[in-house]
This record gives sequence, C-alpha cells and structure tokens, in this order.
Amino acid sequence: MLDLVILNGFVCDGSGAPAYRGSVGIRDGRIVAMGEVDGLARQIVDAGGLVIAPGFIDPHTHYDAQLVWDGQAQPSLEHGVTTVVPGNCSLSLAPLRAEHRELLGATFRKIEEMPKNAFDAGLSWEWESFADYLAAIRPGLGVNVAPLVGHSLLRLWVMGLEARERAATDAEIAAMQALLGECLDAGAVGMSGSWVDIDHENRPVPARLAEPRELDALCATLGEKGGILQIVPEFWDADLLCARIDLLADLSRRHGIRTTFSPLFDSNAAPELVGIALDRIRLQTAHGATVVPQMQTRPIDLSFDLTAPMSTFATLPGWWAMTLLPQAEKLVLLRDPDRRRALAAEMDDFFMPIGLQIDFADAYVKRMGTPDGALMGRRIGDLAAERGCHIADVIIDIALADDLATSFGLDAIGHDDAAKIATMLADPLVGIGAGDGGAHVTNFATYGDTGYLFSRYVRGFGAMPLETAVRKLTHDVARLWGLDRRGLLRPGYAADIVLFDPERIDRGPEIPVEDLPADGFRYIRRASGIDRVFVNGALAYSRDGGYAAARAGTVAERVAA
Repeated sequence: MLDLVILNGFVCDGSGAPAYRGSVGIRDGRIVAMGEVDGLARQIVDAGGLVIAPGFIDPHTHYDAQLVWDGQAQPSLEHGVTTVVPGNCSLSLAPLRAEHRELLGATFRKIEEMPKNAFDAGLSWEWESFADYLAAIRPGLGVNVAPLVGHSLLRLWVMGLEARERAATDAEIAAMQALLGECLDAGAVGMSGSWVDIDHENRPVPARLAEPRELDALCATLGEKGGILQIVPEFWDADLLCARIDLLADLSRRHGIRTTFSPLFDSNAAPELVGIALDRIRLQTAHGATVVPQMQTRPIDLSFDLTAPMSTFATLPGWWAMTLLPQAEKLVLLRDPDRRRALAAEMDDFFMPIGLQIDFADAYVKRMGTPDGALMGRRIGDLAAERGCHIADVIIDIALADDLATSFGLDAIGHDDAAKIATMLADPLVGIGAGDGGAHVTNFATYGDTGYLFSRYVRGFGAMPLETAVRKLTHDVARLWGLDRRGLLRPGYAADIVLFDPERIDRGPEIPVEDLPADGFRYIRRASGIDRVFVNGALAYSRDGGYAAARAGTVAERVAA
C-alpha cells in the first residue's frame, strides 16, 4: 500500500519536459509511481488541476542560525522551498571553537544584518564540529538542508585569530584540507568563500587573506569529495568579475569541480556588466568549465533606521558613525544643529553604495513604533517640501519623535529593469539564486523569489515557459549542487513536492512581524497560490492549515564522487 497518492494534477517533473495530467504515488518518503497510479493509499490528495512539481531548492541562504530555533525555515517553506543551502559567503556556524563564538557572532550579524538580541537568544551554541552542528539541528528539520562550510571558519579553526592577519603556512593548509574533508564527510555539500566581505571591525573576512595556493589546495579536496565551491566576487565591476570567472573556471577544470558565484546583479551604474560576464562564462563553459552565476528575481528594496549601522549608510561615514553611538549620545548628536547640518551636507554629496542608486528624497515612512497616519507611507522629499527643510531634517525629526523606532523604505533601487532581467533569467547559463533567505531581516524581505519568478517573468513577461521556470528552481539546482535524488519527480527520488496554481503563484506584500527569538522583528512576505508542500513525503505546509507539525526534513546527501 502507498502512503500517499496525489491525483489529478499537471505533472511538471522538473526536467523541462511538457507538463502532463497525471498522478504521483509515494511510499516511505520516496516517489514510487508516476502517471496513472494504481493501488490503495493511506492518504489521497486531489490536486484539482494544480501543478505538481518538485520542491524548489534555494541555493543561497543564511538560515544557519534560524535553523537552530526554526527547522522549517519560515517563511521559505510556504513559498514552495523544500531544500535550503545555508553557509554561503564564507560564513557557517561550524566548525567553531567555543572561544571564537562571539567573534563569529559579531561578524555574522554585521554581514548578514541580523539583530543581536534575536541571534543571541536563539542560539544555544551546543556544538564545535560541523558534525555536531548538524546533529543539533537535525531533529527539528522541517525542510531539507544542504549546508556549505565556510572557508573563513576553516581558517579560524586551524589558525586561530591569526586567520584574520596573514596567509597560511603549508602545514596549516594541509590541516584545513583535512578539516574540509571531515566537514564534507559529515554532510557539507561544498565550501563557500568571499572576495568582498568585511567583518564588524571593517576587516576582510579570513577567507580573503587566503593566497591562491590555499584556495587551490582546498579545491583539490572538493574535487576528491565531489563538493561544490561557492564564491562572492566583486560583482559590481566587469573587469574584476571576469577575472574571477576565469579563476573559477581554472579551478573547475583543474580539479573537476562545479563552481557558482552570487550575485549576478544588473545595475544602472554598470548596465553592460551582465552581458560582459555572460560572454565570459559562455567562453569558459565552451572550454569545459562549470561556472554558474546566480541571479535573484526581485529588485533591490532596502529599509533603514537610525538604531544601528545598515548597508544603506555604507558610503555615508557620518551617518554610519552616528548609528554606532549609544542611544543617549546619539540623541544628543541628532539634536545638535551643527551636527545635523554636517549630516545633511553628507547626504547631498555621497558615493552610491555598490551597484545601487539611492535618492533619499524617494525614501518613505515604512514602519513606526507609534504609527502616525499622517506620516505612514509618505515620501521624504514631499514632506521636506511641505516643511521647507532638508530631507535629512525630515528623517531625523520623524525618528526622534518616534524614539528612533521609525523605519524608512527605499524601493527598486537596483536590479529593477524587469524587461532586461527577463531575458537574463531565461539564459540557460543563469541560475536562480542569490536570494539571501534568513539574512538582512530588518532591512528587507528576502523571501518569495520563487513566486515572483512565475508571476513576473512567466505570466508577466512570458520570458520562459512554466516548465523551464520549474526546472530552473529544481533539477538545475540539484544537478549543480550534486544533490542525490532530488529536484525531479521520478521513481526513487525524494518526495519533495509542491502543489501550486500557475495563475496565482506569487509573493505577497512585505509585512513586519515579531517572530524571532526575544520578540525580534523582521520583514517577511507570505506566499500566494501555493496549495500544499510536502517534504520527504510528509505534509509540511498547506494553504488551509498553515505549517504542519511534521519534521521530515533531513540533511540532503551528495551524489557520490
């Protein structure tokens, strides 16, 4: 007898082949029958003409911390995501010695913009090794996890604090290779690195101090074990990015590994960059390399407030320094006329953050501790004109009146030429990713890229057929990341399945919630058009019932090297 049969749906199996009306039979968490399914089942679900597809795979997340207290990776699960890849950008939560926890925590919170109270309240830090970290999260998993181990963590474990200071010796490189092998054997699918990130003290993350021979040696270990390499390159500069693509291609060919980088980002500041990068990838692919760029589907939206440093102020040193001050000192500074004039002058003449185009006059009042109907949603430039003052004064005055609890929004400030991006996303060389789920939680909602792909680029622009979009979210990712028997609807494959309405699937509006530990606040988006999500054959989410009690997720296995 089957455990579950899903009947009467349009089977979109992840291969890109045309969808067909049929059914799927499941037993012991695996697909055992497709098409016309005969036999008894303990449970029957009538799909009612919905699409039956493999669960979506999100290759770029930072759920490392959230998975400790929320094994369902909410709200990604309700968007049809059944497998997440944490540990990107050289940062994982293991392997990590106890004496380095605060250092990593500060680094992680700074780069991934996570609130300290929630991070500290939610983490128990019951592990040091990578295997022990996976053991800590495994019992509560409601999604599958395909974790990366961070290069910065390997250096910190082997070299201690000197990982932040210097290149590694031959003996240290050998020790890192051995440690990477242990992490891969424990369940890591690969290693992540970064050529751009800086820590809480504005120092390069340890991975950036690695000499080429160190990265080459670690890639040799990845080749032996069948692991992937993920990197964050200088994505804003075409020449630098092409140089990094060449380097990744060389590593890919030399060691027989798959490589991926994120993000591939379209910006009005460098409108030709994506085309140049894709031409270089096309060339290297033709010569046998595997270098896959990840592109997000959504435009860049940001939020900012005056409580803490945020990426919005990255090129405004006066504002950045102000946000670092204790509350009492900050309030004094913001009320000082001379300091306010200096902040206003800085806002009049500043370098744009990398790849973005910001006009603070277009910011709007997004969230308030004490909501004011006369201000909510209002544009800062309009308020400044009405008040006859500088836009900096409007921001500061509103924030002061609300005990600095006001959050301001900036929408579509990069990666926002949808017609252009539609063509890019359809390119066979481009992977869907770079979503950053679990990070930047008080800055913008990193959820719903899957639904947005269908609503904006399948239904809206007709950039690709439904079957291609599903393939890009499932089989393409599983194949690149070497995930064993996932990403397709096939007998013997894991029963990770999403049922959705192709005419309604979408992301909802950005909303504030207080669902982090210690009543921590974040922005999220709810899903639209998702009917049910199954993880390893168990119902994990339904439109009518919400999140289910089942914890059927697992650490996804790699295909044997």
